[in-house]
Amino acid sequence: MIAVVGCGNPVRQDDGAGPEVIRLLKTRGLVGPHVKLLDAGTDGMSVMFAARGCTSLIIVDAVRAGSEDGAIYEVPGAELERPHEPGLNLHDFRWNAALHAGRQIFRDAFPRDVTVLLIAASRLDFGIGLSESVSVAARTVAGRIEDAIAARLRAAEHE
Repeated sequence: MIAVVGCGNPVRQDDGAGPEVIRLLKTRGLVGPHVKLLDAGTDGMSVMFAARGCTSLIIVDAVRAGSEDGAIYEVPGAELERPHEPGLNLHDFRWNAALHAGRQIFRDAFPRDVTVLLIAASRLDFGIGLSESVSVAARTVAGRIEDAIAARLRAAEHE
């Protein structure tokens, strides 16, 4: 099973890139017996539980990168895992802390194959809708995820 999780807040403009990628993948009919799609919003706990029992996890989120708007970064999940530093609310428990906690809690039932796709945001103020550069990047990321899933499923058939 491959889990694809979109993170972000769609009422903060480009922060909705992750949920938009999930919406695009659903419209392309990517859901099936081997693929799980989840719009996790800002809920890190959802990421952790969605990944449990999967062989692969792909996370999509927006990032303030200080680079060109809509730039796409692909990073191995292990490079972004971090222990949770308790705060005053559960919103502080983001997906990077969920990766660390999920590996500690679920051990072998947590995927080793974790990829994070980050899209450089242009606007993060209150509002609905992505900027043009982030909208284009979301479509590009959705296509890359489709290709990655197809490759993973082909590899699994040959194992």
